[in-house]
Amino acid sequence: RLRLHEVLCQIRPVYGARAHLTRAYGKDVKFGADAQALMLQVDLLANAVVVTVWPKARTVIIKQKVGMTIAKSIDLKDKNIGTELVQEIAHNTNEEAGDGTITATVLAHSVVKEGFGKISKVASAVGLRRGVMLATDAVIAEFKQQSKPEEIAQVATISASGDKEIGSIISDAMKKFGRRGVITIKDEKTLNDELEIIEGMKFDQVYISPQFTATGQKCEFKDAYVLLSAKKISTVQSILPALEIANAHCKLLVIIVQGVEGEVPGT
Repeated sequence: RLRLHEVLCQIRPVYGARAHLTRAYGKDVKFGADAQALMLQVDLLANAVVVTVWPKARTVIIKQKVGMTIAKSIDLKDKNIGTELVQEIAHNTNEEAGDGTITATVLAHSVVKEGFGKISKVASAVGLRRGVMLATDAVIAEFKQQSKPEEIAQVATISASGDKEIGSIISDAMKKFGRRGVITIKDEKTLNDELEIIEGMKFDQVYISPQFTATGQKCEFKDAYVLLSAKKISTVQSILPALEIANAHCKLLVIIVQGVEGEVPGT
């Protein structure tokens, strides 16, 4: 899901572009229109990305239709704050939402281009940013009202570069587990794409010792206590309270942690 507010927040107002722009690595100072010209070179990056979207989308020379891949691949000889800023926006969008980098790039390009057009006509940069943020809040509110569950398949299909079969599978998974469910994708040596539904929780880890299982492969615990921790356990004392509670109630204790070290494995 593209978080428009966070995308536009990345478009920091470049007040200095109207007065001066200093590039620390070259100590090159630009003023007025020259400084704005550096920022407006974002056209090159945006135009390279935008051709990969919309109904007649095309690939670029690196043979990709992924906005993040294209944005990172553009490295200009004349480094400038414009392209670096858009690359940062694409990266942050990809990290936060996992998709939407093309839309984020197009939005950034439009805001920068139109923004400089307004500023050149003696508009207030501070007022312009305020207006952008107000518009962002309004758009987010409207998106929330317009969003529909049945559009999940369409969004998934777009993210899968138009593959309707994959989009349908992801949609089925979302309908089963909801927005808070966990969906993982794995490469398998099969001819067909398949959806596997696993009830409960799955961890891509193993027991620290095969002695914890009766058969060496599978072990089932019934009516057991569970200790969950995002940290590593290095001393028995750190889990002693949990052990005492389990022992007092004659219960088994299943420990799921990031890892164990020190004296714990041999205890």
